[in-house]
Amino acid sequence: MKTALITGANKSIGFEAARQLLQQGYYVYLGSRDAHNGQQAADQLKATSD
Repeated sequence: MKTALITGANKSIGFEAARQLLQQGYYVYLGSRDAHNGQQAADQLKATSD
């Protein structure tokens, strides 16, 4: 499985890049300055990928 690390993945371009890579079958690690915002982004991405 291909993996990717995206910094700033909780908003804007980083979030969209994470979303698109997940759709392509990547395992994506999300980087975020704030743990709460990062967790919210991860939860949102999980919900859309199911």
